[in-house]
Amino acid sequence: MKKIRYLIALFLVVLCPLNVLAYSEKIIPGGNNIGIEINIEGVLVVGFYKINGEYNKGNPDINIGDYIIKVNDKDVNSINELIKYIDEDIKDDKVILTVKRDEQEIKIDFEVKLQNGIYKTGLYVKDKISGIGTVTYIDSESKIYGALGHEILESNTNRRVEVRTGEIYKSNVTGIDKSLDGNPGSKNAKIYYDEEIGSINKNTEFGIYGNYEDSIDMNKEVEILDIDDVKLGKAVIYTVLNGEEVKEYTIEITKIDKDADIKNFYFKITDKELLDKAGGVVQGMSGSPILQDGKILGAVTHVIIDDVKTGYGISIKTMLEEGDK
Repeated sequence: MKKIRYLIALFLVVLCPLNVLAYSEKIIPGGNNIGIEINIEGVLVVGFYKINGEYNKGNPDINIGDYIIKVNDKDVNSINELIKYIDEDIKDDKVILTVKRDEQEIKIDFEVKLQNGIYKTGLYVKDKISGIGTVTYIDSESKIYGALGHEILESNTNRRVEVRTGEIYKSNVTGIDKSLDGNPGSKNAKIYYDEEIGSINKNTEFGIYGNYEDSIDMNKEVEILDIDDVKLGKAVIYTVLNGEEVKEYTIEITKIDKDADIKNFYFKITDKELLDKAGGVVQGMSGSPILQDGKILGAVTHVIIDDVKTGYGISIKTMLEEGDK
């Protein structure tokens, strides 16, 4: 049997009683390419380097995937703050680091090492993640948007990124590296960091969500199509292959799985222009909305590596319910 592997096609709150959901009956489908920047909660440890021939992990050990959230009693939100507070609070070459690991906070006795007259931590760390993706929908009433249709993972740790703050920006697709079976391609894009169009409030297994702050066209509102009403056969996706122009491309829904958490339907790209330009599903297409009979049913989430003309998508109601929490 042919082995099938999957690849994320990236890279990119209203509370109501009695479980009544607040999203609108009509929403605006996206398709526009966005730049994504997430400021991490604390500083994320992504690796170690040797100092004087040895790794420096503290006592008890710091692990890859830990979030450093304090130096002694000072909150840490950036690499610059980590360095600054270590310099200010170091005593006998030591500081107390507080790390967050699987929702637990652990205090670590950490010794900074001297090498060639310079103090070093031995830690590779990140304080932000950036990439590109596609907006799936905007709720014109609440101004909540959803994008990607899957979580953002940090590449070194393969763990979901915890959001402290984040922004989405306008983006211009400058080219496409075409997908080939066994080798998915990607969008290439320029991010306009001076044109912020929304916030990122959370990063979940069903996508990223926040408040949309750019102008919206109410005339583009469409009805929501429940997964129970999705049919096998023709549908369309909205996405950008060049510049900022959102275009419609034909696909075929080949399988429906109503009970799955994320893989609610499978599809195959049939549009000649899309296949000629992109070869199939490419990274950066995640979140591209899918419509059938003029109603939005879901979004592109993943590409099947061994057959890049095919992929799977998530139900729009799953995304809306997540965005509404």
